[in-house]
Amino acid sequence: MNARSTQAGVLLAGATGLVGRALVPLLLARKPPPRLHALVRRAPDAADARVHWLRVDFARLPALPAAAEAYCCLGSTIKQAGSQAAFRAVDFDAVLAFAHAARAAGVQRFAVVSALGAGARSHGFYNRVKGEMEDAVGALGFDSLVIARPSLLAGDRAALGQPARTGERLALWLSAPIGGLIPKGLRPIKADTVARGMMVALQQQRRGVRIVESGELQELGS
Repeated sequence: MNARSTQAGVLLAGATGLVGRALVPLLLARKPPPRLHALVRRAPDAADARVHWLRVDFARLPALPAAAEAYCCLGSTIKQAGSQAAFRAVDFDAVLAFAHAARAAGVQRFAVVSALGAGARSHGFYNRVKGEMEDAVGALGFDSLVIARPSLLAGDRAALGQPARTGERLALWLSAPIGGLIPKGLRPIKADTVARGMMVALQQQRRGVRIVESGELQELGS
């Protein structure tokens, strides 16, 4: 693959989730549109023909198409995964495997969805795994690495065939009347705002590791 096609190529993992699904039309709307390669366990029923859908096993990733940019929107919950080990297999192992494969494919700019409060020394298992993931991906040497840390995600999970998250739905319902009073960095954030914010941040091409907290995501994605 020549340098021109490498420059135009974009890799996306997690294209069937809330943020990943919102990223697809944003990426395809660029001028000129990139060659978008979406890594999925199974292709969606209404698969966009403009996307090169790659069915993969994230535990055994093949060599990926050459690209200069990649987005990772993989993520689960302990309840959805079924156990802490299964959760870590997605939110750490699969994310890191994709990052390694993207680096080998020539990617220099990488963006990944993490979580508000992530930290490798966090007392909570969820945020600790997210923090360990951030550290591991940060050590891979991307020219530009954007780590998006959204607060509570708002989006239509039912449309994705995902089970409702009772705690998430309750929190969104409770916060709706007072959303304007909640600090920007803590208020719920729409998945498409996260998608747009992380894409804008990555396009700014700041060198090194850039952590984008939820308040900044709100601003960049507005």
